Amino acid sequence: MRKDLVSSLGEICLTGCRRDSEEKFEGQAENGPRLLVEAEQAKVFSRRGGNVTLPCKFYRDPTAFGSGTHKIRIKWTKLTSDYLKEVDVFVSMGYHKKTYGGYHGRVFLKGGSDNDASLVITDLTLEDYGRYKCEVIEGLEDDTAVVALDLQGVVFPYFPRLGRYNLNFHEAQQACLDQDAVIASFDQLYDAWRSGLDWCNAGWLSDGSVQYPITKPREPCGGQNTVPGVRNYGFWDKDKSRYDVFCFTSNFNGRFYYLIHPTKLTYDEAVQACLNDGAQIAKVGQIFAAWKLLGYDRCDAGWLADGSVRYPISRPRRRCSPSEAAVRFVGFPDKKHKLYGVYCFRAYN
Repeated sequence: MRKDLVSSLGEICLTGCRRDSEEKFEGQAENGPRLLVEAEQAKVFSRRGGNVTLPCKFYRDPTAFGSGTHKIRIKWTKLTSDYLKEVDVFVSMGYHKKTYGGYHGRVFLKGGSDNDASLVITDLTLEDYGRYKCEVIEGLEDDTAVVALDLQGVVFPYFPRLGRYNLNFHEAQQACLDQDAVIASFDQLYDAWRSGLDWCNAGWLSDGSVQYPITKPREPCGGQNTVPGVRNYGFWDKDKSRYDVFCFTSNFNGRFYYLIHPTKLTYDEAVQACLNDGAQIAKVGQIFAAWKLLGYDRCDAGWLADGSVRYPISRPRRRCSPSEAAVRFVGFPDKKHKLYGVYCFRAYN
């Protein structure tokens, strides 16, 4: 009985698969495409540390391929922000499979059915954000589909202790990495602007452009009579031009907290106090992630790893950012003589 049941289910599946392919190619010209690749979703959402499936299925013209003698090759690549080149992610051909670069050990085909080319990415990183291309090749036929991977997170403007407009593009990239973040894309900045981000200083984005978001037009920021939007300065010399930067960060695997300490601290004392508590002094990206994604609220100014002093307010109130929810910036005080609290971060293993 079990063999009969399995046989029946198999016939149903094969008939269904065959019917799907026939419907896909019904009405096609004789010299039209014989292989179709489709993504069921144009965009998928996840977060840092999570897992995600990038959907991709392919359909073969049964009248063209028959039972098929060619091995099917599935290739996934990541598109760069300027679309000028592609980064190899994963290739599969029969039993042969290969992963590349930082994706090694984190990607595999879902393989839910014979025509499923969906890619699973585990333990997502900030760098995984972007657009991916699924390419299926059989003999002389090939087709592609593109899927965007979006991450839950927060965009924040950043400038170093040296002051505003002091970073070239490469320094801007490193500045974001130092703060547990990556340089933001235009799409990420645009989404942040739609969510209310207003910042009057221009900053680098991942495509090499310089832009800034304005929700409340005013004279010092392009003019009072201009419309709200993301202002675009265009593309500048990545080595010589200097601006701020917009960074992007997402969920973290750890605990962000304000250290309860009997006294206020200098910067060096703050670093040591976190170490003594089994943690490290927190980074700017971590305070923004805790504020935006966890609703962290604390009206105490504290040192951060870059030497800045900030505090996160998610519930505006008198004496604590009365007009808006924000990460308040106190400045870059004298590290040796100014005394503040400290925010720490303890990573989970």
